[in-house]
Amino acid sequence: MATPKKGRSASAQSKPGRSLALILIAIAALTGGMFASGHTTPRLGIDLAGGTSITLEAVPEAGNEAAINKTNMDTAVSIMERRVNGLGVSEAEVQTQGRDNIIVNIPKGTNSEQARKQVGTTAKLYFRPVIATEVSGGAGAASPSPSPTGSPSDKPSGQATDKPEATDKGSASPSASPTTQGRAVTDALKADATPSASASDKAKASPSPSASGGAAADASKLQEQYAKLDCTNAKTRSAVGDGVKASQPTLACGKNSQGQWQKYILGPAEVDGTDVDKAQAVLNTQSGAGWTVTMDFTDGGGKKFADITGKLAKNQSPQNQFAIVLDGDVVSDPYVRQALTGGNAEISGNFNQQSAQDLANMLSYGALPLTFREDSVSTVTAALGGDQLKAGLIAGAIGLALVVIYLLLYYRGLAFIAILSLLVSAALTYTIMALLGPTINFALNLPAVCGAIVAIGITADSFIVYFERVRDEIREGRSLRPAVERAWPRARRTILVSDFVSFLAAAVLFIVTVGKVQGFAFTLGLTTLLDVVVVFLFTKPLLTLMARRPFFANGHKWSGLDPKGLGAKPPLRRTRRPAAPVDTKEA
Repeated sequence: MATPKKGRSASAQSKPGRSLALILIAIAALTGGMFASGHTTPRLGIDLAGGTSITLEAVPEAGNEAAINKTNMDTAVSIMERRVNGLGVSEAEVQTQGRDNIIVNIPKGTNSEQARKQVGTTAKLYFRPVIATEVSGGAGAASPSPSPTGSPSDKPSGQATDKPEATDKGSASPSASPTTQGRAVTDALKADATPSASASDKAKASPSPSASGGAAADASKLQEQYAKLDCTNAKTRSAVGDGVKASQPTLACGKNSQGQWQKYILGPAEVDGTDVDKAQAVLNTQSGAGWTVTMDFTDGGGKKFADITGKLAKNQSPQNQFAIVLDGDVVSDPYVRQALTGGNAEISGNFNQQSAQDLANMLSYGALPLTFREDSVSTVTAALGGDQLKAGLIAGAIGLALVVIYLLLYYRGLAFIAILSLLVSAALTYTIMALLGPTINFALNLPAVCGAIVAIGITADSFIVYFERVRDEIREGRSLRPAVERAWPRARRTILVSDFVSFLAAAVLFIVTVGKVQGFAFTLGLTTLLDVVVVFLFTKPLLTLMARRPFFANGHKWSGLDPKGLGAKPPLRRTRRPAAPVDTKEA
């Protein structure tokens, strides 16, 4: 029974190089990935990197002042948090101030300006049918900008870019083009400004002469405003659509795929932003469509969307398009070929990853219960955070130096193993934090730095537990190599229990807290997991290798494993069992 056990023990002792090679390969791979991605430093939070602070004020709507209440404000905060973080801006802070203000702090970064723009875009999201559209310019109306009516390969030769197309999610685009019979803009405006009402529907409606005259006057007025509209003028553009209800036709502006301002006449809203259950950007490699935006509707929204797309598909361009309108701006204007009845849709066109994610983010988080205006914008400097970071790093360096001095004085040669383990743990922590920035939007803030400093003590504690177990075995009279192997199972249990408690505390803290405290909890949990990895794959195998060196194996007085210095009383193993009685007669 003893022979197989010894064989397994010998095998385990003879292959520590595999574990060391594995962790060194992991460090090399992480370091290579860090340099390959171009992110060689961790992302910093707003307290360390600075950023932008935006104050938004809730604007009461006429006759509905009571809408500004705690419930709606909290809902707005939740939606803004998801909207900003959906852009990849981590560590953004969104909180209420007083009764009708919301403060948004956005860290400095690649998406901070974009986040500012979308946070300020706080009106409701609508899907409106397009009645007319053309490129807008300061010198009057330009020529209409047509939408393609065939498949992507059938676009007119003079067309520079694709117009986005809405199709059933996962379905192929049909080859049939929409019908060429359309309706004039004036007729569309008269028919409740919807380009989808059929002749039979209008016959059934039988509007009175006075109503028809009023509709004609409104249509004529809207067309005059449309002819004069210049979307390149920011002041004019900001006033478009003011005071227009969702049930009324309106004018709107938006940029097309070539960066030109486009002006629109839009019909009444057919689908509300609250009817969108989920939207996301997807890279469609199977059909070759590139980046697309998929939408899932609620039950009621799916029915309304099927109705409007079914009517739009009967019209010619541009009245087979619907505009996605947010804060009076058209963010996309896809066209349809057929009714989309599956409760979901896919918008494809000339998207890149960023534009697809922007549109999906707007669709997902575009509807707020209140309207807000941007009250003030200020720049937050990182000077104070930089001073605090410097003080924190100095404190961490002092703590690390004290730990190293203690290890040198008490463990002597074993301190070499402990210091190497700390360096490996630091390398893993740094590279992983640098890579987590672009992957999960992790940003390093001051509490996270504190968590990393606390982790030094957790890691050092694991080394001490193992070293003391080995020294206990030597005190019992064992030589170093068997002492290292026999001490490991007991030390391993203690280390795992200790790290489990630390990780559990970090997980609970991460779940029940918000904001910067989550950074502390996340860093603490991450470094606790890395402590287990380092002890198992580096510290223990390295000590196994060092136990074969004469300096440690022979118990040099500076090795930290000197039997005399440890008070060993060999051979203690022989005194554990009482000696058998000796028969004096036989002797």
